Amino acid sequence: MTETPRLPGLSLADADHLVAAALNVAAEQGFPPLAVAVLDVTGAVVTLRRADGGMPMTSRIAVAKARTALLTLRPSGALPLPGPIVDGIQHLHGGDYIPYAGGLPVTDGELILGVIGASGGHATEDEEAVRTAVSRWHEHRSGI
Repeated sequence: MTETPRLPGLSLADADHLVAAALNVAAEQGFPPLAVAVLDVTGAVVTLRRADGGMPMTSRIAVAKARTALLTLRPSGALPLPGPIVDGIQHLHGGDYIPYAGGLPVTDGELILGVIGASGGHATEDEEAVRTAVSRWHEHRSGI
């Protein structure tokens, strides 16, 4: 039997570390309960967790913010577009385009390894949680 090939990018351990770090940041900062999702380079969910007390809708929004970062190859809130264009993109991608802060590519240099998204707080809180999580993951990965 041959071994199944693996996609390049984040491992399950990486995804778990990123999600745990983002949820810890939210708790440390006193943010509302967040949902945090990590997706692979195909846009499929690797890990999704919602903090106790988080609204159910935040799970899908976290995934959508992560997919937005993957679709745009930049943070989810970094591509200002007029409303009609946003509506068209949302239609094309089944609603998985959320042009608000809280989704980030996870990179190694210029190579995207996956994406992370958070929802549940104000967009700036979601963004702070995932930015700090990615920073902590890079430190963990380099042994700092």
